[in-house]
Amino acid sequence: MVSHVKTWIEHAEGVCGGRARVRNTRIPVWTLVAYRNLGSSDQELLDSYPTLKQVDLEGAWHYYEKHRDEIDQDIADNEAVCQ
Repeated sequence: MVSHVKTWIEHAEGVCGGRARVRNTRIPVWTLVAYRNLGSSDQELLDSYPTLKQVDLEGAWHYYEKHRDEIDQDIADNEAVCQ
């Protein structure tokens, strides 16, 4: 786990609906968490998102630990839209 994750995750109005995302990307934290919940490994995620590095995933997992309710709601919101 990253011992010091400063601003690896950011929110920006107009980018990813303002939801938490890996900084400087359009990859929302909820997407990574949802894939992880479905059984994707870190390596599979890195293969699927070649612009990400392991430290990006660690930042996302750290953010999820601290903001579980927010990210779980983002996942639920996305699932509702897709049904």
